[in-house]
Amino acid sequence: MEFHHVPVLYKEVLESLAVKPDGVYVDGTVGGAGHASGICERLNENGHFIALDRDRVALETAEKRLAQYPCRKTFLHANYSEVDRIREIAPQVDGILLDLGVSSYQLDTPERGFSYMHDAPMDMRMDEDETFTAYDLVNEYEEKELCRIIKEYGEERFASRIAKFIVKARSEAPIRTTGQLVEIIKEAIPAKARRTGPHPAKRTFQAIRIEVNGEFDHLREAVDRMPDLLAPGGRFAVITFHSLEDRIVKESFNKRLHPCTCPPDLPVCVCGKVADVRKVTRKPLTASEEELEENPRARSAKLRVIEKLG
Repeated sequence: MEFHHVPVLYKEVLESLAVKPDGVYVDGTVGGAGHASGICERLNENGHFIALDRDRVALETAEKRLAQYPCRKTFLHANYSEVDRIREIAPQVDGILLDLGVSSYQLDTPERGFSYMHDAPMDMRMDEDETFTAYDLVNEYEEKELCRIIKEYGEERFASRIAKFIVKARSEAPIRTTGQLVEIIKEAIPAKARRTGPHPAKRTFQAIRIEVNGEFDHLREAVDRMPDLLAPGGRFAVITFHSLEDRIVKESFNKRLHPCTCPPDLPVCVCGKVADVRKVTRKPLTASEEELEENPRARSAKLRVIEKLG
């Protein structure tokens, strides 16, 4: 299957980044090069585009699709949290984009094991060079830890029952496929609850994917450190797709915006810490009705943008 990913909030991202023709821009989740194409289209031969992705297929696809643009391009098989690798290439950059959504290619390629809509081996690795998979998690984690992950990362109210049913099922035989896991989850969730809301396995699959790929640890590292790469006037744009991601980004941005550590009852700041960024978007930007008609997966997308002060 060809790597395909419809970029969400495309117009909003490009407007927010305010791409300079001779600037240096980083896409930490280049995917199918949807947003990247728009950035590279605005760069001239003096511009520099740095693309990162954990998925080798994504990176190879992006390299082919961006070949037509005249700007200098660097492709890194890396996690966006590897800030020092970016700094080695460009000590300062004019813009950074993180699109945290799972690509359509990953969801729709059954053998990757991301989707509860296909029966496939339990995998869910974004980087296929890694060895830890969803199979290892589902078959080896203790019930208490399974419950925590499903509850915390999936915000699943039946996490305890799902964890209990998983442990019971694997005691009889290893859980090898996504289809098996879906059936176990369905058994664990009461029939009345299954009839309303999203697919009964959606939240659990989200939680397992997040844990397998260490997504939140990498995100915290990236959003805390990436603003240090920005040149004065440089912008950092992040697209999130669920409340847990958005909370991490919002809290990290707020620390930058309000860095003072003085006790709140002190009348005057004595710590001397001042903000080195400003908000570009007062509230997170969301998809228009027109975009939602064309791409329903954009419904939960939120774009937050900050700018480095001079």
